[in-house]
Amino acid sequence: MHQLTIAGKAYRSRLLVGTGKYKDFAETRAAIDASGAEIVTVAVRRVNIGQDASQPSLLDAVPPSQFTILPNTAGCYTADDAVRTLRLARELLDGHPLCKLEVLGDPTNLFPNMPETLKAAETLVKEGFEVMVYCADDPIQCKMLEEIGCVAVMPLASLIGSGMGIVNPWNLRLIIDNAKVPIIVDAGVGTASDATIAMELGCDGVLMNTAIAHAKNPVLMASAMKKGIEAGREAFLAGRMPRKYYSADPSSPTSGLIGS
Repeated sequence: MHQLTIAGKAYRSRLLVGTGKYKDFAETRAAIDASGAEIVTVAVRRVNIGQDASQPSLLDAVPPSQFTILPNTAGCYTADDAVRTLRLARELLDGHPLCKLEVLGDPTNLFPNMPETLKAAETLVKEGFEVMVYCADDPIQCKMLEEIGCVAVMPLASLIGSGMGIVNPWNLRLIIDNAKVPIIVDAGVGTASDATIAMELGCDGVLMNTAIAHAKNPVLMASAMKKGIEAGREAFLAGRMPRKYYSADPSSPTSGLIGS
């Protein structure tokens, strides 16, 4: 199967995972290993990656030599805050340009503020960042983000941390069919079947955090998500049989039966 390519770099895994909400860095690393993920996203405002030299750094448990670190702007509500946060992250990560932009509009539902997201994306792309962007499942605005120069567009499946799965598959199909950059579902996945459905729809990958970290057994759920992603991708490439709503189609040959 073709690998996932983002900003010119190829990845074997189509599962991207977060690093928040685990009980400690050891559990974080164990879950990441079980997931097979190669891209790991980090909330710069919430997790220490060198901002505080007196505290343990996540990068000791998840080193950039083994993973692609994807700094994100979780907790930012304006374009200016998001841009400032990613400039800091680029310094902490020795000039690393790949980033995940998210600009939130409401602290309760964590839905993206799309005008501020578009504004921040324009600034970051002009400054040489390789922007992967969390956004609403709006086909028009997703295309606008692609045209700005984002390297991947990441529409939500449902609200962050909700576990509700894909609530609007029709919008996702419109986005996928009109895209020339990777489309990665970000937010709302609850279990492995949600990830499989996203991949069967034709998404290029899935990013998740809460679905793994808040499972009763995070490491086992990470393993399940890995398999769900792989199964969904294979099913998409295989091409499902057409649905037949008003007729049955025997799976065994009918020729040679008694009376035929």
